[in-house]
Amino acid sequence: MKMNKNYLNLQDSYLFSTIAKKVAEYQAQNPEKKPIRLGIGDVTLPLVPAVVAAMQAAVAQMSCKATFRGYGPEQGYDFLRQAIAGYYAAHGVTVDAGDVFVSDGAKSDLGNILDLFDVENTVLIPDPVYPVYVDTNIMAGRRIVYMNANEENGFLPLPNVGIQADIIYLCSPNNPTGAVYNHEQLKAWVDYALANNAVVLFDAAYEAFIQDETLPRSIYEIEGAKQCAIEFCSLSKTAGFTGTRCGYTIVPAELTVEGEPLRKFWLRRQATKFNGVPYVVQCGAQAVFGEAGQRQIKANIAVYQENAKIISGTLREMGVWFTGGENSPYIWLKCPSGMTSWEFFDRLLTECSVVGTPGSGFGKNGEGFFRLTAFGDKAATEIAMKRLQKLF
Repeated sequence: MKMNKNYLNLQDSYLFSTIAKKVAEYQAQNPEKKPIRLGIGDVTLPLVPAVVAAMQAAVAQMSCKATFRGYGPEQGYDFLRQAIAGYYAAHGVTVDAGDVFVSDGAKSDLGNILDLFDVENTVLIPDPVYPVYVDTNIMAGRRIVYMNANEENGFLPLPNVGIQADIIYLCSPNNPTGAVYNHEQLKAWVDYALANNAVVLFDAAYEAFIQDETLPRSIYEIEGAKQCAIEFCSLSKTAGFTGTRCGYTIVPAELTVEGEPLRKFWLRRQATKFNGVPYVVQCGAQAVFGEAGQRQIKANIAVYQENAKIISGTLREMGVWFTGGENSPYIWLKCPSGMTSWEFFDRLLTECSVVGTPGSGFGKNGEGFFRLTAFGDKAATEIAMKRLQKLF
């Protein structure tokens, strides 16, 4: 018996597990204090009424023999796939419903999609980065090349002609930095992928937070992207589905590798390893894309955007360098007074009773930076920012 020894190459502890341990220790020592959590990117507002009503109706259907649903199609019910295609169309992007695959979230698919690619492929990943991109490739034993995202390039790295890669991870709006690529920058990546016979894995989980209409919400706004890119999206932050679990992946029919259509193999993979998202959840997801659902989730998103404005406004007043906030729920700041990421974390926790995320947990280029999120309560966010101002 032999284990997959690639797991030995992973860090001993997941970033957010380490944070949770530190916060638990602080609370045990200070039971009278309740930390304000601006760290992990979980939402705090409930599912909107349109979603709840749709799910309740679906539950009622499941209680009746005539309308009960058992196994559904692995790629998702047509009603939801068409609703997603309609959402793209409303933003000026043409997506075939047949290219849409419903899943239990972008995180799962970002790891599972690797089943389609040979382990010998080289992977290009930005640093700093969302840990799942790195860890899933380490688990598989792939060679990883990092591109530098830093203060000089606004944490939006562009292609380097000296780097050859087969799989490219991009996230925009970015987690953790909140930075957003414009059309010209994404076009550079699409051109690079086409020229190098590479596939772009584009994480668009935070597209709904983009307020600047000149910025792309989908990589398919870029000419040529359907020949080289797979797009991943999620309802976790868009509609509060972090505990409900639903997302989708778009694999265009035009995308082929070595003459083979990836869409066919992704369907084969899902049919073998995945039994689909529950009918009740998919009914709730369909409601997200309806008129009432869109209006209601935009109201929730506006609350988070206001929190982001409070955080970014405070940092601006303090003269602290940061990215994000305007078109993203994440604010990526430079630690004051030259502190390391974990030094700032400890000081923020012990002296302000505020929890954030150390940038070093996202890669070496994250050292000296720190992520705050806008998913908290508005009053708590205001208190946290007043404490931060008082401390510095």
